[in-house]
Amino acid sequence: MQRLVCVNVLLLVAVGVSPTGAAASEAGAMPSPVVVSDAAALVAAVRDQPEGAVIHIAAGQYRLEAPLEPKAGQTLQGAGMDKTVITHADSWKPSTDTLPDPEIKTQGMDTRAYLIRLPDKAANITICHLTLRAPQLHGAIYGWENQGLHVHHVCVRETLWSGIRTFLLKQGRIHDCQFIDAGGRWERGKPGVQGGITGGAIFAVWMADTEIAHNRFVRTRQERQYEFYGLKIRQAKRCRLHHNTIEVNFSIEMPFENDEDVEIDHNVLFGTVSIPKHAGGPVPPSGRTFRIHHNWFRDSYSIEFVRNGVEISHNLFDFDPRKDHGNLISGFGNAAAPGPAEFHNNLVSNPGRGVIWLNEPYNNLVVRNNHIIARPTATPRRDGLFGFNAKSDMKTISIRDNIIECRELPRPLFRNAESYSARVENNRLINVSDVEKLGNAPADRPVGPQAPLKFTCGVHDEVTVDQWEARPTSQQPAHSAAPNR
Repeated sequence: MQRLVCVNVLLLVAVGVSPTGAAASEAGAMPSPVVVSDAAALVAAVRDQPEGAVIHIAAGQYRLEAPLEPKAGQTLQGAGMDKTVITHADSWKPSTDTLPDPEIKTQGMDTRAYLIRLPDKAANITICHLTLRAPQLHGAIYGWENQGLHVHHVCVRETLWSGIRTFLLKQGRIHDCQFIDAGGRWERGKPGVQGGITGGAIFAVWMADTEIAHNRFVRTRQERQYEFYGLKIRQAKRCRLHHNTIEVNFSIEMPFENDEDVEIDHNVLFGTVSIPKHAGGPVPPSGRTFRIHHNWFRDSYSIEFVRNGVEISHNLFDFDPRKDHGNLISGFGNAAAPGPAEFHNNLVSNPGRGVIWLNEPYNNLVVRNNHIIARPTATPRRDGLFGFNAKSDMKTISIRDNIIECRELPRPLFRNAESYSARVENNRLINVSDVEKLGNAPADRPVGPQAPLKFTCGVHDEVTVDQWEARPTSQQPAHSAAPNR
């Protein structure tokens, strides 16, 4: 029966007919899906079909001269992201004078410089199984307060600023998508002058109760104007970002106030996760701003701080010793932050400059039950593994129950004299050069991670992390963070 239905639909497409069933005339029944096979029919269907209509877009290329504006509840469904391609006509080339856009307001922003412009507050729109390619446009999808937006199995390619640009997105889902060169910088029309602030493949402002999962972010072009952020989010509450593979230099950027219960987990992160806020930002009633766990971090400049109410646990930080440019956690601000933050049960291989360096005073920090292996790096780095501002309340900083070993090249634990007032207890320290300055009293507690680190991560669990080793799931080992263990 399913095969017969598909044949009938194909026949209808071939003769240019949009099918409507007899049931559509019944009271309260939705019309049958509309099938379109050219750009004019697509534009007409989105314009003329009612809320809740399903529009099937046959395989082929659709060149638009203005944005599609789907109504509430409408579904735009292609024949597959490698089959249905929506792009723009050569004549549609919006000015870049409004880029970068104002980021947290629409005044001064060209909201029609997108292939799909969701009507304000139109809910429950679905876009799926197609490609959106917009090399001349600011982005692929724009929306304001579109509750229940569902974008899946969509490939977004070659946009000037951002791929999906949303404000006030609630209860949204973006999953199983590909973002390829989907944002970045742009030419401003003046010789030798490039656009400034970088865009993001997904750029959301005021997002809540939303899931972003199983997406792949790839940069294929190395020119500076093609740099872009994977996820660029200005405030999130109760959101989960998981099982993404983000192969760009800034994987996630979230430097805004009032973030609450954001979970970043089971991702493969080739770039930085940036979550700083002035003085660390407020801690919500739940007590947690971010929980960052079970990720595979690949860049030595992994997490940009400071933030209060953060838990970072059960990650593999796995760095190339030839790329030792960063501290694993870095804070560049000046305002004192009260904390708290906890860094525990992580494996760290080859920290470059160090594990934690904070320019600003930071209090109530716990570093416990980690295993850290420092090897000689390309520079090589010789600084202490932890650098705290001298004005921090060292009595509120605890480094305990860790295994910290420096192979071949000894390194100190701390970078300044004031840090020796921190609570250092029950660590196994191997080849740490300032061990005689550390109290490090023993305690009746286990040392190192409390359980073996094993998890899967990335798009549809494509990578298995097993202790120090990360490999393609169900395949032979492909990479080992600590081959000599």
